[in-house]
Amino acid sequence: MALKDTLKQKIEEFQPRTQKLVKEFGKVIIDQVTIDQAIGGARDIRSLVTDISYLDPQEGIRFRGKTIPETFEALPKAPGSAYPTVESFWYFLLTGDVPTAAQVDEVLKEWKVRQVVPQYVFDAIRALPRDSHPMVMLSVGILCLQKDSKFAGYYNSGKFNKKFAWEYVYEDACDLVARIAIIAAFIYNLKYRGDKQIAIDPKLDMGANFAHMIGQCEDYKDVARMYFILHSDHESGNVSAHTTHLVHSALSDPYYAYSAGLNGLAGPLHGLANQEVLDWTIKFQEKYCKDVEPTEELVKKALWDTLNSGQVVPGYGHAVLRKTDPRYMSQREFCLKTTGLKDDPLFKLVAMIFQVAPGVLMEHGKAKNPWPNVDAQSGVIQWYYGLKEWDFYTVLFGVGRALGCMANITWDRGLGYAIERPKSVTTAMLEKWAAEGGRKLS
Repeated sequence: MALKDTLKQKIEEFQPRTQKLVKEFGKVIIDQVTIDQAIGGARDIRSLVTDISYLDPQEGIRFRGKTIPETFEALPKAPGSAYPTVESFWYFLLTGDVPTAAQVDEVLKEWKVRQVVPQYVFDAIRALPRDSHPMVMLSVGILCLQKDSKFAGYYNSGKFNKKFAWEYVYEDACDLVARIAIIAAFIYNLKYRGDKQIAIDPKLDMGANFAHMIGQCEDYKDVARMYFILHSDHESGNVSAHTTHLVHSALSDPYYAYSAGLNGLAGPLHGLANQEVLDWTIKFQEKYCKDVEPTEELVKKALWDTLNSGQVVPGYGHAVLRKTDPRYMSQREFCLKTTGLKDDPLFKLVAMIFQVAPGVLMEHGKAKNPWPNVDAQSGVIQWYYGLKEWDFYTVLFGVGRALGCMANITWDRGLGYAIERPKSVTTAMLEKWAAEGGRKLS
């Protein structure tokens, strides 16, 4: 059965569950809102629904119920690789089923047709100032694809029916995830390799093809597969995922929605953090251990110097997690088993900071979570393989995050979720309720 047919069956089976919850149990209270949550960015308010992934504070991310190690173990592997293809992961995100090798091959073949990017997209990106940030270029590239949106075409056809709307979102979503790595490779070559473009290799899967198109080595094919999967989804409350969901809830097509999501991802408190971590780590290395091995004593002193000067240790802490980010551990394991990388001086420094920093941060006492997040490790791997243009790292993040965002909005339309419209209150209202000990509900 084709992926779209499988997804159609699953959506139709799932729809009655959502409808029953709204109709029969819609007034059941599942959370309460406090003043610090209202002012503090709606932190931890349970008001979004997704079955694609769930982020547990102690356990970390689960994709369709599976932990990261379980996901990597379960999915079919790329030929000659210990890692699954992005295409197999896409099938898994959409359906919750581990695909067979034949089902993965079907997605691979479909993406080969979908991955051809119209020339006008490249022309629009090339027309931008060459010193534009690569995230601007990626957002523009995705937005340019909107001209041919199948969902927008269906909505404007005069035959729009909410029951079938998800099928056209699915078509756009598949086109977008098949093309985004091609656009990213074009941007990398345009900005950093003198516009020397490398053609698509039709024999390769998405991750391997990205590595090929930017002139990378064989080992980097697994880096790309791992990186895109690890960064794919982190439930719906993060800025890029929530923005994509929010914009699409207005029935804006997937290109409008994900271009907006990328703009959120570009913020320094979200996806841009990975390049900031690497910048900090390199400066740390230069200042404290340029010509010496990073010992525990040396790193501990340097971390205290950093904290006592009023600075933070970037890459440590997370909005939800209260343990080491499993995405960090997956990348660390890759480093430890990769010849050359495990002995790289920058990785050795990151590994020593990992050993020392949690204890220092706990003793310092101001960090809610003293453990490393995904950004503490990811830049070091890219740097080792020669991708030293760290303003491109968020583009890599954006390629992976497209998978989760597109899977989520496909299901949003399949289940007929409403336009998102929270209710606001005034500061005066909050002050009144604070004085009264809470809002009096009628």
